[in-house]
Amino acid sequence: MTRRIHLNAFDMTCAGHQAPGLWRHPDDQSHRYRDLSYWTDLAQLLERGGFTSLFIADVLGVYDVYRGGPETAIRDGAQVPVGDPTLAVPAMAAVTEHLGFGVTVSLTYEKPYAFARRFATLDHYTQGRIAWNVVTSYLESAARNLGLEHQVPHDQRYDVADEFMEVVYKLWEGSWEDDAVRLDKAAGVYADPEKVHPIGHHGRYFDVPGIALTEPSPQRTPVIFQAGASPRGRRFAAAHAEGIFTTATRPEILGRSIAETRRLAAELGRDPRSIKFFSLMTVITAATDEEAQAKYEEYRRYVSLEGALTLYGGWSGLDLSRMDPDEPLRYAETEAVRSAVEAFTTVDPDRDWTPRDIAEWVGIGGMGVVVVGSPETVVDEMERWVEVADVDGFNLAYAITPGTFVDLVELVVPELRRRGLVPERYAGSTLREELYGPGQVRLRPDHPGARFAAKAVSR
Repeated sequence: MTRRIHLNAFDMTCAGHQAPGLWRHPDDQSHRYRDLSYWTDLAQLLERGGFTSLFIADVLGVYDVYRGGPETAIRDGAQVPVGDPTLAVPAMAAVTEHLGFGVTVSLTYEKPYAFARRFATLDHYTQGRIAWNVVTSYLESAARNLGLEHQVPHDQRYDVADEFMEVVYKLWEGSWEDDAVRLDKAAGVYADPEKVHPIGHHGRYFDVPGIALTEPSPQRTPVIFQAGASPRGRRFAAAHAEGIFTTATRPEILGRSIAETRRLAAELGRDPRSIKFFSLMTVITAATDEEAQAKYEEYRRYVSLEGALTLYGGWSGLDLSRMDPDEPLRYAETEAVRSAVEAFTTVDPDRDWTPRDIAEWVGIGGMGVVVVGSPETVVDEMERWVEVADVDGFNLAYAITPGTFVDLVELVVPELRRRGLVPERYAGSTLREELYGPGQVRLRPDHPGARFAAKAVSR
């Protein structure tokens, strides 16, 4: 049986995103992130290509670990300046019918009551096509600028996250019954107070006694994406995520991590196959392998190695400017993204990675793998990752935009469809239906958020 491959486009409201320095390429338009038409055009392109969703990354803060300050990030445009990832979503939804929108918002600096209203509103405006990429923030600069002396320690961030999720599940799933809104003009009743319930949450980190401010949206709870890869992050993802974004240098390495997360999900009472894994990949393609390789070599001439090490410094918490560029990197525990350290140290023991190696790897595609070749070569490699790593799809970054996405839609997607790996039509009207099939609009019964819906059933 042919296994479907889900495609996510990976972008960010900044220039360059995962390809530091390539904003200088004459065909790159990433600087147009501040133009609404960039986003609406991209959304229409991706829907034409059958993409499951557009995933918009975000960071609150500046990459200031490398060389001890933000100057390199500012000079190279390394994910700064950066805009708000949520604001273009309604406009993109207005010009599409099926494409989903995954948006990164850090719960570390949010209040669950206000946040639940914002994402319920987005679910209404997109008619059930919104997803939340749950992150806990990793930049010290974000903590300082948001009123903290230091960022919350790594594992404690996930303790806060667990309670945050409980609060928003209560608000989304359990506050308003499905038929609470009556719109009864004759009786003068907009909504029935007997069917709207305060959640009465009093916890260690949050007190939220009242009712949700929004009526139930199509999905109630947005699709939950996550990218936790540390041991604590993996447990959080196994409990909550419906889709997990992953990164690895080789599928053999990734397969072990995915198997462990599926095992943890099963221990928590979830169907381990219900979690969809998306591996970060950048595709450089053309009609032939030779043309694709020439395109890749051209792109490499624009890479900023300083910009790459700036990004890696933010992800890992390590300032590699202090190291000999050819000295092998050793594992060091930090309060940043621990998987960014592990990816080049403990989990890939067959290679000694140096700062120079890491800069060259990160320069196109960030922490993800780069696949170069004809559409046939690219799809062969995608199928290998599906088979070896057990991924369900790919989080596709760009080298240049929209050029990389145009190449995917015009060259790679037809080959995927020819092999029956990407369907010709969308499965339903909501994002959760696209992941699980027609009719599966709301959380699956084995998801931990679903247990809070019991209070919202009319009797």
